[in-house]
Amino acid sequence: MDAQGEASRWLLALSTHLSSNEPARAAELFLDECYWRDFVAFTWNIATLEGRAAITAMLVARGQDTGASAWNLDGAPRMSEAGTEFWFTFETKVGRGRGHARLKDGRCWTLLTTLRELKGFEEKSGETRPLGTTHGAVRNRTTWADQRATDARLGIDQQPYVLIVGGGQGGLGLGARLKQIGVPALIIDRHPRAGDAWRNRYRSLCLHDPVWFDHMPYLPFPDHWPVFTPKDKMGDWLEAYASIMELDLWTSTACRNANYDPGRGEWTVEVERAGKSVTLRPKHLVLATGMSGKPQVPRIPGQDLFRGIQHHSSAHPGGEGFAGRRCVIVGANNSAHDIAADLWEHGAEVTMIQRSPTLVVRSETVQRLGWSLYSEEALKAGIDVDKADLIVASTPFAVLPQFLKPVVERMKQEDAAFYDALRAVGFQLTFGEDETGLGLMYPRRGSGYYIDVGASELIATRQVALRSGIGIAGLSEDAVLLDDGSRLPADLVVYATGYGSMTGWAADLISPEVADKVGACWGMGSGTARDPGPWTGELRNMWKPNAQEGLWFHGGNLAQSRHYSRYLAIQIKARFEGLPTQVFGLDASGPRVQPAFDRLNIS
Repeated sequence: MDAQGEASRWLLALSTHLSSNEPARAAELFLDECYWRDFVAFTWNIATLEGRAAITAMLVARGQDTGASAWNLDGAPRMSEAGTEFWFTFETKVGRGRGHARLKDGRCWTLLTTLRELKGFEEKSGETRPLGTTHGAVRNRTTWADQRATDARLGIDQQPYVLIVGGGQGGLGLGARLKQIGVPALIIDRHPRAGDAWRNRYRSLCLHDPVWFDHMPYLPFPDHWPVFTPKDKMGDWLEAYASIMELDLWTSTACRNANYDPGRGEWTVEVERAGKSVTLRPKHLVLATGMSGKPQVPRIPGQDLFRGIQHHSSAHPGGEGFAGRRCVIVGANNSAHDIAADLWEHGAEVTMIQRSPTLVVRSETVQRLGWSLYSEEALKAGIDVDKADLIVASTPFAVLPQFLKPVVERMKQEDAAFYDALRAVGFQLTFGEDETGLGLMYPRRGSGYYIDVGASELIATRQVALRSGIGIAGLSEDAVLLDDGSRLPADLVVYATGYGSMTGWAADLISPEVADKVGACWGMGSGTARDPGPWTGELRNMWKPNAQEGLWFHGGNLAQSRHYSRYLAIQIKARFEGLPTQVFGLDASGPRVQPAFDRLNIS
């Protein structure tokens, strides 16, 4: 089959329909089972349209106004198991985009369209980079230092257009995107230094994702950077990033409350900066506090009686000082395993309580089979991080199971001895309700898994004790009481019990009413555990408009923060410049998803 000819004919037909008086007829070019994933270009949203009827409805609403044109192949099409695949570029009335398509028998199965930049508001880079100075003799010249001093007055002499709450990788990356396209954005963070959120975690913490997956916008890690970044090194990188990217960042600043005035289209945000109250009035408020919300500390009878130390995993300082002490960890996911290994390394007597099955994947295996797009081999094949991000985005969530299930099956076969050793000591395993593994468990619920970097061996060899499939009845003065009548003597109890939804921060900072109006953040409505329906096809309320005007949620892992910050920045820039931004397919509001441990007890 002539892939070049098939792709060219289809793209020409798409262009012809979209430029006609009946753009909705472009839906005829799609299969009965079809998916159009759009990042801002047509919908001013992050949305997946499933089926011809949904595509037709979108094109009726947005086809002519979008003004899509200049469709051109970008590279040579290729044949794959999925059919003919190809990349293309296009333009809209307001911007330029890039996309990807998969055809079967001449009709489209999956389509991705992404808006990459706004016309007239392009980033100044490469040939258009700023000169940095004015040559010649200039009286009272403004130097770079002068300009930075002026910029530092943002929030004092000039109100920011955007206030970003959270100065971690998400907030800093988004701030950098907005800086490059001229949007006044102020980032606030409660810690004294950028990166402290990482520095303050337990001593042994390292990223479980590899370096190729974790690059920040504009400044990739250098080639000598370790594969797995230690937490203090990550903190230092973020601090350097904020300085190099010239971000407007207020540290030691806590957001106290926020109220939106729909008449003025403006927020009133009260922050406490170095002990002093400051009022800010941004047009847009971004909660970049991570994909997780507030730590979920379970309420257990007898907690007030316990004479030892008890805290959430987010407050765990490390294993120092616990040599010979009896330590009980409630939970069996990433943090629980990391803390168990850290305590064991410091000579503690460690017991893990596993209440439900955990998805475990070996780091080496998931890197080879699950993250191969982010690797040295991918770079040698010409796939840089931006191309990898787009390849990942080209597959809609709804069709991921058919790609993931064979990978999970191969992992199970290759690592059969590893899993058998865990089962032998009673560790409960899962690979997802539909056997799709980490690839869908993470976007569905953001929890329930462990990427093994060594703790599993401690459990399999009984060096870390395990109690599985059991609940907690309460605490006594010196023990954890289990619901089978047994007790675990304890000097330390660590609640590795996860976090609530990001809307928990919205409830605290704005109001419970606004949080309920917005509804759940994260998850897709898959109907699996902790991801109740209805199905949305995209992560709910993340990086896109929601039911509360002027409020945005930004989070996820480093890769998601890097990629989606581009589209969030473009959406905000369009509003800053007064461009029309008619949103199609706004997520329906609904009740917030209840966090897993917001109950009386955790039995």
